[in-house]
Amino acid sequence: MQSRVDKAVETFESGFGCAQSVFSTYADLFGMDRETALKLASPMGGGIGRMREVCGAVSAMALLAGLKDGNINPEDEEGRERIYLLVREMSDRFREENGTIICRELLGILDREQSARPDKRTEEYYASRPCSRLVASAARIVEEILLKNME
Repeated sequence: MQSRVDKAVETFESGFGCAQSVFSTYADLFGMDRETALKLASPMGGGIGRMREVCGAVSAMALLAGLKDGNINPEDEEGRERIYLLVREMSDRFREENGTIICRELLGILDREQSARPDKRTEEYYASRPCSRLVASAARIVEEILLKNME
């Protein structure tokens, strides 16, 4: 498979959220159309609803893991453990590369944002934040861990 890392970054830099950018870039590989992928991932941006908790790019990795290997049987404890281990592996890798998986820590914000209103996307916005790099990091992890045996 040809790398889609640049596509994920371009999606982010076109105005979509971090979670949308990572998730929608790969969702088609699991049979999901782009519009559904964008809708599903939209509330995960800004650290889930702009609360600055888990980075949206990390949430997108978890959602993609669910599409690939998610557990659909409540009796399958091994399947549940497998998906949790996969999410932990990807999240640990993201943490190794970026220092944390928490949005506010990645952005240097002390507390939860008071407003749910997203910041205007300008050149200054993109230049002042690490988000494009974080989207690229998550996309690479998806390709190296989640998609490594797909083709």
